[in-house]
Amino acid sequence: MNLDDPVHQALMLLLGSQSRREVLRARHRVLAAMHVQSCVQGRFLGGRPPYGYRLTDAGPHPNRAHASWGRRLHRLEPDPATAPWVRWIFQQRATGRSVAGIARELNERAVPCPSSADRDRNRHRTKHEWIVRTVVGILGNPRYTGRQVWNRHGARTIDPAHHRAQIRPSAARGWAQSEKMSHPALVDDATFLAVQGMRAARPTQRGDTRTYMLTGLVQCQLCGRRLDSHWVNGRPGYRCRHGHTSARNRPPELAKNVYVREDHLLNDLSARFPATADEDGASIAEYLRSNDLTILYGGPTQEVKACSPPCAQVATAKTAREQFLLL
Repeated sequence: MNLDDPVHQALMLLLGSQSRREVLRARHRVLAAMHVQSCVQGRFLGGRPPYGYRLTDAGPHPNRAHASWGRRLHRLEPDPATAPWVRWIFQQRATGRSVAGIARELNERAVPCPSSADRDRNRHRTKHEWIVRTVVGILGNPRYTGRQVWNRHGARTIDPAHHRAQIRPSAARGWAQSEKMSHPALVDDATFLAVQGMRAARPTQRGDTRTYMLTGLVQCQLCGRRLDSHWVNGRPGYRCRHGHTSARNRPPELAKNVYVREDHLLNDLSARFPATADEDGASIAEYLRSNDLTILYGGPTQEVKACSPPCAQVATAKTAREQFLLL
């Protein structure tokens, strides 16, 4: 093959195009087959079983070739140790209890979380406690209604233009759900739907949306974390709980929460950057982001002081960005 020959170059392009076309055709065939197996047959297609279930043998593989290799089907059945806790989570949430309160009581009762209940399949997870996100994932998983689900999460693809991985939402393509019951249910449909309605985003009393101008721009001076957006007394603010979450009791030695109002920050920044000041603070936030600036907050007062380069290096562990220190 002579790559300097135009004919050979054209032949290589043709072969490459045909190879990619065959790869796409094989991908579509596999996805279509998995969609049918999930919807029509209700087959378990692999992966870790959800918390509350365990895998059991479901007979030989229907494909003769796979059956000759010794492969067998699997199905989900309730786990006697964890299934009662899944039912308890749905019952507690259906009564109106908060997700954080459920996670906190599970930790207080020393109930094994998904990562500790099945260590063989969760060796990559190091923490062994319930968090709010884990409870939310259980409450939003339709597998607990007894139906098999496939392609519920987004597919990971490679963007050819930027050579970067992208997450393609599966909601746009529609995820597959079995037409009939494929395994014993841990919660009925009515309770599951009621819980989803409770988790839906609620509008404010005025029907408007809440906007935080300085999201991601305020950093805690005590622990180095980004301050969380927090709505208090009808106005936006930012707080840092230094790693504490509502899923566990607050340690007595933990420092007090850091909180600052957004309007106080905008007033101080408007005085320091009068050229970028506006009514709603959008120009100030855009100026901070475009110049890679960060606000350091670590005390009860709102006085803004510009740090000299040595002070900024000490306060931010030798960062190269220009920053401000709110003492």
